[in-house]
Amino acid sequence: MPTWVEALARLNAEGRPAALLTVLRVKGSTPREAGAKLLVTAEGWAWGSIGGGPLEHAAIEDAKAALEEGACRVASYGLCGETESCGGSAEVLIEVLNAGPHLLLFGAGHVGHALCRVLEGTGYTVHLVDPRPEWLHQPGIPPGVIRHPEGWEAFLPMVRWNPRTRVVVMTHSGDLDRAILRALLPLAPGFVGLLGSKAKAARMRAGLAEDGLPSILIGRLQCPLGLDLGPRKAPAEVAISIAAQLLALS
Repeated sequence: MPTWVEALARLNAEGRPAALLTVLRVKGSTPREAGAKLLVTAEGWAWGSIGGGPLEHAAIEDAKAALEEGACRVASYGLCGETESCGGSAEVLIEVLNAGPHLLLFGAGHVGHALCRVLEGTGYTVHLVDPRPEWLHQPGIPPGVIRHPEGWEAFLPMVRWNPRTRVVVMTHSGDLDRAILRALLPLAPGFVGLLGSKAKAARMRAGLAEDGLPSILIGRLQCPLGLDLGPRKAPAEVAISIAAQLLALS
């Protein structure tokens, strides 16, 4: 079984949220000393230990709640219950990691590359999805971007959907955009945007209606994207306008 350090490295590489629990201070007799650590995922998988037993079980439940809220906390646990023989208490820091919103960016074109760069250093974890290696692996894409060469059909089943999942579609093909939107709109991500003009938005909504998607799902599609910057259409300018819209959501 990997250590919590090894597990955290893997979770970081995958952009998956986790909570790192650290015993800050103890009083009386406790199963672990200050500094003991436990890593917990939203599903309840855990590595390391802060003592086991009811204390650790309660801390894991608090960690899952903290991950759902996306907020760190400090919790205190007594060990004076009927099932505990230690009689002490422990104060635990629950530190939420990688819990910012995730952006699923379909299309590694010029605007996609620029958007990756603009969002570097923000709370977003960016997943760039494109099966074209010559675009997905171009220099200049920040190292923190998680690249997915498998293509959208293989990628979608791997996503853990939640209200903080944002999607932006900007592939090289209108037909491909339509196929992706047709598949993901029923999955109810927190935000779905399509790069394009008002005319493209109208064509896409009509096409999705022809595909049988109900109007309530089609109505969730945001297009055009970003702030209105007038005639500014350079990739970096478009990316800045989209990033501003996304950051206002988080």
